[in-house]
Amino acid sequence: MTFHKTIASFFGIGLIKKGGGTVAAFIMCVVFYTGSIYAVKINSLLPFFSLLILLLGVWSSREAERSWGKDSNKIVIDEVLGMSVSLLFLPINLTTICIGFVLFRFFDIAKPFYIKRAERFSGGWGVMMDDVIAGLYTNIIIQILIITNLLK
Repeated sequence: MTFHKTIASFFGIGLIKKGGGTVAAFIMCVVFYTGSIYAVKINSLLPFFSLLILLLGVWSSREAERSWGKDSNKIVIDEVLGMSVSLLFLPINLTTICIGFVLFRFFDIAKPFYIKRAERFSGGWGVMMDDVIAGLYTNIIIQILIITNLLK
């Protein structure tokens, strides 16, 4: 497998027949939770990680689409980015991770509120941007839940 297909499929996870995107997002939840348990400064690393995944994802998605087709189910690096954006600038704990996962997958699958339109971007940007927006919506909802003390 080429470098770009490895990145785009998140090390082969996208090659799972069904649910590759959900598996990729779930694995990121496990990584975030494990990091929080071992006192890794995930909050300070997440913006840099997200930017790196965005840039690598756009590049690798564009290249992988040449053989796999537009926004192929095999491309799941966008779910990795979307899950990361969902938790940016939030306390990383089991509650925020679980709520983030459920909300992100809802927005990513249902694609309400103009998320679907973001897929129109070309050159790998469309693959990544719908998940960025789904992640932003998720993040905003969790921020509101925290600010209103509905989530502690």
